Amino acid sequence: MVKKRKIDLLVISDVHLGTFGCHAKELLLYLDSVAPEKIILNGDFIDIWQFRKRYFPKSHLEVIKKIIDLSTSGTEIIYITGNHDEMLRKFSETFMGSFSIVDKLVLELDGKKAWFFHGDVFDVSIQNAKWIAKLGGWGYDFLILINRFLNWCLVRIGRKKYSLSKKIKNKVKGAIKFIDDFEKTATDLAIENGYKYVVCGHIHQPRIVRKTNKKGTCLYLNSGDWIENLTALEYNDKRWELIRFPELNMKQIKEPQLLTAITVLKRSKSR
Repeated sequence: MVKKRKIDLLVISDVHLGTFGCHAKELLLYLDSVAPEKIILNGDFIDIWQFRKRYFPKSHLEVIKKIIDLSTSGTEIIYITGNHDEMLRKFSETFMGSFSIVDKLVLELDGKKAWFFHGDVFDVSIQNAKWIAKLGGWGYDFLILINRFLNWCLVRIGRKKYSLSKKIKNKVKGAIKFIDDFEKTATDLAIENGYKYVVCGHIHQPRIVRKTNKKGTCLYLNSGDWIENLTALEYNDKRWELIRFPELNMKQIKEPQLLTAITVLKRSKSR
């Protein structure tokens, strides 16, 4: 058995259980490699928008079971609602033992205030034209499905995998501007309210970066997603780490390799 890494706090977002793009098997392997005291599921954990009765694989159910098992064994689980699981907002402020559902969260981490929320509140397309956002979600899921077939073909001929959605996002100026505006809005509000950390999801862009304006400074963090980036945020020993689970052949992963299968993308020490 592999010794699990102890973590003070783990943040995961945008898993989108119930969609074709969700990497549930990889997430299970990652969860089996760590022993967190607290887990924050920062929105879009279950994709209720795109839920299909005919598609909810066993591995997706196993992720839910894993979270329940962690909760019953003493790990605190905080489920922050997002836009794809907004139906759960009617149960906000529900507390059941070590499991709770909230819309936002403020924690004190080693004397510094951290603000956690999904981030859809800043998305104008969701606030003003929800049907367009839902249509975009279906389109994104279809694009991921096409991308998987493309990557299967590329691997068969000995070529590297290719991300269509990442390529599109990097090329479209509007998408880049939306991400920049999202980060600026989140950090400006955090600084104004005295938060030293602001932790979001929603835009599927994993990132740790220090932001500064005339009023002060704040560390912006985004936990990414489990569709393309396979990333999570870990807070331990007064330090944040952005973790990426590498793309590996699931059939070749052995338990002794589990810890070495996790690579650190970026490390930021809190000051």
